[in-house]
Amino acid sequence: MSTHIGAAPGDIAPLVLMPGDPLRAQWIAETFLDDARCYTQVRGMLGFTGTWQGQPVSVQGSGMGQPSLAIYVNELFTDYDVASVIRVGSCGALTERLAVRDLVIASGACTDSSMNRIAFEGLDYAPVADFGLLRDAAAAAEARAATWGQDGPAVHVGLIFSSDSFYAARPELTARMVDYGVLAVEMEAAALYTLAAKHGRRALAICTVSDHIVTGEETSSHEREQTFGEMVEIALTAGLAPGA
Repeated sequence: MSTHIGAAPGDIAPLVLMPGDPLRAQWIAETFLDDARCYTQVRGMLGFTGTWQGQPVSVQGSGMGQPSLAIYVNELFTDYDVASVIRVGSCGALTERLAVRDLVIASGACTDSSMNRIAFEGLDYAPVADFGLLRDAAAAAEARAATWGQDGPAVHVGLIFSSDSFYAARPELTARMVDYGVLAVEMEAAALYTLAAKHGRRALAICTVSDHIVTGEETSSHEREQTFGEMVEIALTAGLAPGA
């Protein structure tokens, strides 16, 4: 058993969906998976395994921020031999090109975190998504958009910014990143992509816009926990695509 997950060998599927909120992990398991069972409650960071269309899937909360996510992702890769982790989280829109509830499939993750600077001794490592997952997620989003109708979310593929600070001391620096194509801000993807590369595994972040930094519009905590189902559908379809 690992230190922070504590699941038994074989309890966790090769594909793991990873929301930050453990209660969103529970909602995903109860809403999308068949025969879901809880394999960990350590520190309240819930994890579940069930099946989706007959294939095993796990859902594991990560907590907020790159240091917290890194703990769980390291253990998933090294102790449970997980092959793919797809983050299904929330993000803040940095540009009016995006609306609340839009989806961002993150091709790469910029960051202000010191984690990679320490690991690479000052060199700037560029954390990017697994191309196969990225391609399959984009295709899944395009295919499912027709079923969502005109009221469904728009899907954007591009860069996100993984910040170490929820309450930024210098928000003007984040705003500057929009000029270089960054769509939204969140707090985990850069560490996820880096660790997947280190361990030779696959990773992707799909985020729903929960609040808008420009307009001030935001969703409620209940909506963030239990209504962001479109990104889960895309993650499941991409993660379990033939040949994945």
